Formats: sequence, structure tokens, C-alpha cells
Amino acid sequence: MKILVCGANGQLGNECRVLAPAVKEHTFIFTDVAELNICDEQAVHHFIEKEKPDVVLNCAAYTAVDKAESEQEKAFDLNSNAVKILAQACHTQKVYFIHTSTDYVFDGLGQRPYRETDPAAPASVYGASKWAGEQAVFATGGNAMIVRTAWLYSSFGNNFVKTMLRLAREKGEVSVVNDQYGSPTYARDLAQAIINVIPESIKKPGVHLYHFANSGITTWYDFARAIFELAGVSCVVHPVTTAEFPTATKRPQYSVLDTQKFTEDFKYDIPSWKNSLADCVRLIHNT
Repeated sequence: MKILVCGANGQLGNECRVLAPAVKEHTFIFTDVAELNICDEQAVHHFIEKEKPDVVLNCAAYTAVDKAESEQEKAFDLNSNAVKILAQACHTQKVYFIHTSTDYVFDGLGQRPYRETDPAAPASVYGASKWAGEQAVFATGGNAMIVRTAWLYSSFGNNFVKTMLRLAREKGEVSVVNDQYGSPTYARDLAQAIINVIPESIKKPGVHLYHFANSGITTWYDFARAIFELAGVSCVVHPVTTAEFPTATKRPQYSVLDTQKFTEDFKYDIPSWKNSLADCVRLIHNT
């Protein structure tokens, strides 16, 4: 199959680039805004018509969670309007569409892992924009898969792992929130999972929603401690509460996603967050 990857310069898109050479059964086209502006409806329809992909994988997103509060139009343009354009173009040209979303569609007040059937209740502009994107896919119809993930990190781009390693070098001590719970997810694991399940998912008519995150639950504080331990870095980590660490956007207190549907539908074994973190830290240290 021919797979068009949009947003190829982000964490997930870059991980797809890394994995692509080993995937002999598919060919990949990688685009970012310079090659294809997904907010341009005419450009999207023309590009898909010209390249004739079998699958479009949308890795593009506005992810500046705090800035989204003051840049609502930008957030909704990329996270909702562009998604609608891609979904419509795929539906019109009978192309399978895969879209990635987020745990931020929930309010984070839950006390058990969120299932796909739980009602969305975004508590931020970022979450609302991503939820609007999901709704656009369902409203457009066609054949598609939406994959929500959480706490994404990689050796590429800006993320919690790289920020912690930088702060350890610069300061030698950090304060990290210890009352928010989630499952750190290695973007390479997500990219690998999506690529692996394409042949099976494309057989399912309609729009299907899944959760994917590395297995296990932790706090940002314990996540930071694990990063430093695996990196062999000496850094003092101070636990703080969310109330002590105010941000422009309200962070979900509980972001754990229930991945049972993904693992059962695709017979897929998801790695633990600690094992995957070790792989990523090793890669960062060797580059």
C-alpha cells in the first residue's frame, strides 16, 4: 500500500520516517506544511488525487497546549478544520484515513482508565480543538480510524523526556508534579503499532476509535525520576502539587487510557512504558 503521512516533521511523523525503510510491504510519502498545507482544501484534494495513496495518516497537530488558550483560531485550524478537509478528501477519493488524537478530550476527573465509550469533556482549548477534529471524522463518514494517545515523547521534537534531561544539565534539580497520573507513550511504539495494524484496520468499514498508550501508570514526578535513573544523570527531583505549579491550561489529573479494545481487536501486545523509556533514553544518549 501507499501511505501518505501528513505532519511528518513532528514526533510521530519522524518516528514513521525512521520505521519506513524496514516496512517493505508499503511505500511512504512524507509531507509537512512545506510540501502540503493541510489547511488548504484545494491543495489537499489535488495532492491526494495526484498521488493516489491507499492510506492517509495524519500526524499533524497544534500541540502548544498552553498557547492554545490565547491562539484558539490556530489550534482549531490545524486540529479541527484541517482534519475535516483531510477526512472529506479521503472519503471522496475512497482513501482510508487515520487520525491521531489525545487524552485531553477528557476532563481528567476519572478514577479508572478511560474507555473509548466514555463521554468526552475537554477542559481546555487544545482538548476542545482535538475533540472537534474527532467529531469531524465521524461526521464525514467514510472508512477511518482515530487513535487517541497520551504523554507522548520521542528522541525528536520537544517533549517531557528531553526537557527533563536539559534541565538536569542546566540546573541539577527540578520540581515536578506528583498528583497527575498517566501512561508515558513512546512515539515510536505508536508509529509501529499504527503501521502494523493498517492491513487489518483497513478491512473495517466505518469510523473506529481506539486508545493506545504504553502499559503501566505513573506520575510526572516518578516519570522524571525514571528518566534520570535510566540516563545515569544525577538530578534532585522535588515533588509538587498541581496547585503549586499553575499553568495556563488545566492539566488532566487522571489521563490513563484503557487500551483493551486495541490489544484485543488487533491481537497486539503493547510494551510497558519503562521498557520503552529505556529504549528512547538510550537512543538520545547515542545521538
